[in-house]
Amino acid sequence: MKKILLAIISVAFAAGCSSGDNNDSTGTQRYDKTALLIHWADNIIIPAFTNYQAKTTSLKTQTEVFTNQPTITALAALRQAWLEAYKAYQYVGIHDVGKASELYLIESTNIFPTDATGINNNIASGNYNLNQPIQYSRQGFPALDFLINGLAGSDADIVAFYTTNANSNSYKQYLTAVATRLKTVADAIVADWNGTYRETYISSNGSSISASVNVTTNNFVKNLEKDVRFPKLGVPAGLFSNGTTHPASVEAYYKNDVSKELLIDALKASQDFFNGKNFGNAQTGPSLKGYLDAVNAGGSTPLSTTINNQYATTLTAINGLNNSLSTQITTNNAQAVSAYNELQKIVVYTKSSMLSALSITIDYVDGDGD
Repeated sequence: MKKILLAIISVAFAAGCSSGDNNDSTGTQRYDKTALLIHWADNIIIPAFTNYQAKTTSLKTQTEVFTNQPTITALAALRQAWLEAYKAYQYVGIHDVGKASELYLIESTNIFPTDATGINNNIASGNYNLNQPIQYSRQGFPALDFLINGLAGSDADIVAFYTTNANSNSYKQYLTAVATRLKTVADAIVADWNGTYRETYISSNGSSISASVNVTTNNFVKNLEKDVRFPKLGVPAGLFSNGTTHPASVEAYYKNDVSKELLIDALKASQDFFNGKNFGNAQTGPSLKGYLDAVNAGGSTPLSTTINNQYATTLTAINGLNNSLSTQITTNNAQAVSAYNELQKIVVYTKSSMLSALSITIDYVDGDGD
């Protein structure tokens, strides 16, 4: 742990130096924030949510097919729809603004590890309201993971929960309720963006803490720190429990072999947003990278280059891990910790150096001692 802390301190020191006196303080005022917000909305956020909506629609459809006639074949199709929607979520979890924030998208979609005991209690009682905060850990993609991958050790035995089990109808109802809520939330978010919210978002183009650039940038950093680094790798690898590992706390634990894939998707989504890459194609536009370059952050060694290089280093480290992060942590946790340390450097560069260079104040609670 001491080596980890020393590494983080050294990165923080280097990051602080890289964003120091070389910054053009007037650049933050000159940068075209309206153009930035238009690009974010029209080419990244709305297309990503539209894709997510389509994937949750397919998920709901496959859920209906499975519950109407539970078979191993239908289960396989449902699992594929679940994974595709889960991967699509990695590209929208960054954008916790507007209706997404109002409907608690993150909390109701991807709290893991899921509360399997709570799910079973809900099914047994039939008395639950998924809109209540107490139910956040009993719904979303982690709950579906349990319901389609974790109920039993074989596909035939999982299907039996929806056919011959005494509570089979209750299992079908709960599975349908969870899939339906994902789609309902996605529909509401897309409708909001396609309605009045887009104009509201773009018109809030100032520099106050509540202005759209500040809020969106904070969400970008928060996602990287709190929704990617912390739960996907830090908690399972024991970085927040004095070295005690929690391999069962990885994302998609019951499917088990896609946790690395989801982590990589989340990091790619983060880097794409940083670089202003359009969702769905390789074109780029105004971005945090461009904003940093406009204020000359880092001077002769651009901070944007440092950040992109660290994304590349981190992705290389993560690509070297087992597809199952729980297996990786159980068999060679030191390698997982090493990958975490690389990911932590991106957090430091973005949260400390980038926000300082852009004169953006952190607007979220910072309490896990990063």
